[in-house]
Amino acid sequence: MFPHHAAGRACEAVMLNTAGGITGGDRFTIGASVDRGQLVMTTQAAERAYRAKEGAGQVTTHLTVGPEGRLHWLPQETILFDGSALKRRLDADLHGDAAALFVETVLFGRLAMGETSPEVDYREDWRIRRDGRLIYADALRISGDSGTLLAPVAVANGARAVASVVYAAPDAEALADRARDLLPEHAGLSLISHDLLAVRMVAADGFDLRAGLVPLLKTLARAELPKCWML
Repeated sequence: MFPHHAAGRACEAVMLNTAGGITGGDRFTIGASVDRGQLVMTTQAAERAYRAKEGAGQVTTHLTVGPEGRLHWLPQETILFDGSALKRRLDADLHGDAAALFVETVLFGRLAMGETSPEVDYREDWRIRRDGRLIYADALRISGDSGTLLAPVAVANGARAVASVVYAAPDAEALADRARDLLPEHAGLSLISHDLLAVRMVAADGFDLRAGLVPLLKTLARAELPKCWML
């Protein structure tokens, strides 16, 4: 929706799900590629995973970034309703000195509707490769009573909002200390290699999580976020 490009700035594309949400049996595939330019991809609003009666909804994303290219994958939150089932996979291929920033945020239930412990079946898989070599793989599985599963201190300490951030770029190591200083209490950063860092962040709700994410993402993006990310 309304992709635009201004001289010296990234091309920004806002994705719109005309179905209004995801439910059992749905299949969505997203693909994007960048050569030597800059692309920022986000969503118009939070995605919703509704109660599923027949299997899980699936969202598969394929991203390719060429040498000297830069991609920011910045979708807004995904809200898991009670009874939802969602499988999400992200595959990214980076070439040469490509740079990419990825974020995925999940909210377990709608606190305003009293959903403090929704029953969900959520699966998320990430695979990121550079020049054909796997540099990052991550899998998250939350299936059952989310309140019980997220309660242990070693899991989420009762948090209802979870974000995963990966920054794969030549300047990852140079930005690591600055990014770490911006993290709220319930977040951690790992510098996996000189050109790869990962962050996991949890919070009581989506507003608190976004408040912690915005300064981090601005630092890693070295730019302002899309307007739809405004608090």
